[in-house]
Amino acid sequence: VQLVESGGGLVQAGGSLRLSCVASGSIFNLNGMGWYRQAPGKERELVAIISTGGIRLYGDSVKGRFIISRDNANTLTLQMNSLKSEDTGMYYCVAAQEKNILRVGVKSSDYWGQGTQVTVSS
Repeated sequence: VQLVESGGGLVQAGGSLRLSCVASGSIFNLNGMGWYRQAPGKERELVAIISTGGIRLYGDSVKGRFIISRDNANTLTLQMNSLKSEDTGMYYCVAAQEKNILRVGVKSSDYWGQGTQVTVSS
């Protein structure tokens, strides 16, 4: 499985960005998909996860501002609104065979993209 992210960039605080992730390869057994991010000097943190059934999980810091959606079996989007400087970081797409969204992104067998940089200027 290959994951390719796009849509990152530089935006002013209060602005919006939309990230996309396209999966290819053996995607027939993918279940949970989502986004993590990592800022310089910080640990990677959960942003949002979505199951094949549409169940969503958001990190506390993005609730009410970010929306995760899944258009079909292989396309994932993250709409980011009201961006803050603390949202700056590398955003990674993740996909897993795991059906439990609480466990997406924690297994060594999960698939990861190369990341897309989001920079929010204050």
